[in-house]
Amino acid sequence: MLEFNRRVLAQAWRADVPLLERLRYVTIVSSNLDEFFEVRFADVLEALRIRGGGRVEGGLDGIAASAHAIIEEQYRVFNEELMPALGREGIRIVNHAERTSGQRRWVARFFGQQVQPLLVPVALDPSHPFPLVANKSLNFIVRLAGGGAGDDARAVAIVKVPRVLPRVMRLPDSLVARGEQGFVLLTSVIRAHLAELFPGQVVQAFSQFRVTRDSDLDIDDDDVTNLRQALRTGLTTRHFGQAIRLEVVRTCPTELSTLLLEQFGLPPRALYPVNGPVNLVRLNQLIEQVEAPHLRFARHEPAWPPALPAGGSIFAHLRRKDVLLHHPFQSFEPVLQFLREAVADPEVLAIRQTIYRTGSESVLMDLLLEAVRAGKEVMVVLELKARFDEEANINWAERLEAVGAQVVYGIVGLKTHAKLLLVTRRERHGRRIVLRRYAHLSTGNYNPHTARLYTDVAMLTADPELTADVDAMFLNLASGLQARRPRVLLPAPTHMREHFVGLLVQVAAAARAGRSARVVVKVNALTDPVLMDALIDAGRAGASIDLIVRGACMLPPGVAGVSESIRVRSIVGRFLEHTRVMYFRWGDTGTDEALFLSSADWMSRNMFGRVEAAWPIRDARLRQRVIDECLVPYLNDGTDAWTLGSDGHYVAAAGEGPSAQQALMRLHALSSAPN
Repeated sequence: MLEFNRRVLAQAWRADVPLLERLRYVTIVSSNLDEFFEVRFADVLEALRIRGGGRVEGGLDGIAASAHAIIEEQYRVFNEELMPALGREGIRIVNHAERTSGQRRWVARFFGQQVQPLLVPVALDPSHPFPLVANKSLNFIVRLAGGGAGDDARAVAIVKVPRVLPRVMRLPDSLVARGEQGFVLLTSVIRAHLAELFPGQVVQAFSQFRVTRDSDLDIDDDDVTNLRQALRTGLTTRHFGQAIRLEVVRTCPTELSTLLLEQFGLPPRALYPVNGPVNLVRLNQLIEQVEAPHLRFARHEPAWPPALPAGGSIFAHLRRKDVLLHHPFQSFEPVLQFLREAVADPEVLAIRQTIYRTGSESVLMDLLLEAVRAGKEVMVVLELKARFDEEANINWAERLEAVGAQVVYGIVGLKTHAKLLLVTRRERHGRRIVLRRYAHLSTGNYNPHTARLYTDVAMLTADPELTADVDAMFLNLASGLQARRPRVLLPAPTHMREHFVGLLVQVAAAARAGRSARVVVKVNALTDPVLMDALIDAGRAGASIDLIVRGACMLPPGVAGVSESIRVRSIVGRFLEHTRVMYFRWGDTGTDEALFLSSADWMSRNMFGRVEAAWPIRDARLRQRVIDECLVPYLNDGTDAWTLGSDGHYVAAAGEGPSAQQALMRLHALSSAPN
């Protein structure tokens, strides 16, 4: 994950990226690093402990060194590139020393009216021990003199900054030069008036600080009788897990940073002094307030798919042919329209859906509630342990159950990560009444917001075999019963890896026989050792293999005698690459190939620790479209691509190919334009 963030941060240096978007990439890196320390670091620590010996300390030192290097570069591009460039555009973050008298009066008034009433300084003494500091909360540590403080403990105070306060405020236009936009940071406001919190004492030194804690909920499914209640209890303590990282400003005196390290039980390598505001994520508030459309990406409006006539019945269309949706180039609205039609149609009897991440506000979930009230049988497989979405999902579970929906939490010990929506409709065929199934399957979550930010592929279908497999999968999720072996769907953990390994063996055999042998895999991560071994074996046999891996890839390409025919690239662009596509070719005829879409990355946790689904694209027209949109442009991308070398390092692609994402935006804009 750290290496992926180097590639994200490289976007902030690119002069061809709009200025505010460059700043947004800096904030994305901060957010990603928070998640790394909150979640991934604990996993790494546990793995190192299992291996034992001196590897633990050496491994942690290496991780800390890499993280420190990324953060140093992050603040360097922020201070040396982005802030000066914003200043040239008349956009300024005005610190206390630079403020005019009018600006200082405005800040003082804002502090007195809206900030100071919410601040409660805690002076450290025997009756006031070091306060409990929540995960990622912003605080000040202050060293004081005077007022009768007799020792170091009495000379230190902690000031918690309330999370309800905005972190970036825009100055009134009347207080800045014409044509400029001025902003002040909350930390700067507090810093300027810190002494007012300690009357009769002198502020000798201070620093912002923030501690990142282990936030993974450790819930043993086998040891709880009520998973939802156990998670609710766990959520109350999540913010106070083991401390992992301490951030302070670079000017923080050593005695204060040492005191903080001791309080949180952290080694020196866990200290991260930064040259600027602690927590750059909050600068998203600056990006949203700036009035400068030319400094942002041009607005992108996802296109309605031309294959799906607007206004007509989606069910009627699916009885004729399947529909492929490519987000965010195409709109997520057809998915909502599919569900709306199901809710409103009196012939629809049942709706079943998996939910992993959907957000605290969701039109889709509101439609499911409406479906229950309309008398339809609604079953929702809701993953309570979707990290950082647990509370929202628990709330949805309670609301759904309150109106009569059947809510299940999947299979014990497995996260339900598959993205499936199944509608069962009563239809007349001649004199007979039959039940027909319609399904939506996707590589991404049922979240309309992220559908505009992540690349994903989905399919709407009435294919009898595929929808019967989806129905069987819901039965398995609800009851734990494995009704039958699926005909076309590849579920994990039961069938997916076995089938993909079998296809790679088939490709290797074709290569050894001198037939056409080709593999292209696009995933977010590749770390599963069995799949990597099968790829290496196919490559050694002579198959041509391209891997498009956004994040972690543990298969080094181009190693002599091992992976010479394997190439690995990563795409980092405007949208987060999230599509999972697998293409296999093992001969020279049109029937000697297969293409799958999947909710799963090629990681062991996806293959055996989660419920996942992969499905084939059997329609030749749709298969060619997936190849032309999801694979070919990314293999030819010379703008947003990075190539992985045999030494494990990525290098920006030196080609002249266009950005795949930009090309796809143009393609779908043209396809949706009126004639």
